[in-house]
Amino acid sequence: MTPTFDPSLDLKIERIIKGPRSAVWSAWTDPKSFEQWWVPAPTRCQVVEMDVRPGGGLVTRMSEDGGAFVPHLTACYLDVQDGHRIVFTNTMAGGWRPVDEPFVAITAVISLNDHPQGTEYVAHVMHRNAADSGRHKEMGFHEGWGTVATQLAALVERQT
Repeated sequence: MTPTFDPSLDLKIERIIKGPRSAVWSAWTDPKSFEQWWVPAPTRCQVVEMDVRPGGGLVTRMSEDGGAFVPHLTACYLDVQDGHRIVFTNTMAGGWRPVDEPFVAITAVISLNDHPQGTEYVAHVMHRNAADSGRHKEMGFHEGWGTVATQLAALVERQT
């Protein structure tokens, strides 16, 4: 399936990561790697569930200032194309179970493509309406998702 992007509703982060696509993929699919970059530092991430397959769950918690871990993300993988694309939504949990209404409902399409300098990384985050898109932007989408993309790049580039 090809997603339908709408620039009036969607937000996007793009980066060239100077490392192989396989290393970026591993950082997205290995819980220990994922915990190292998924939330902006110094906040810490804990992966509770990561079942990278359509219908599988992704559950993370976060800890700020060394405090207790609190819920961060409950999501369901919708599409997984090994090494190339991950699609998930926070409107469902694993097994396509509905969740309570998230503050901002999203479907994220993560695309990885070969690039002469390494990997073209695109995180395309779709919203159901302009209000949600605007709310997500105001919450700091570009700063937050940009920071974690930079952290992802740093992790991959250190490992390769």
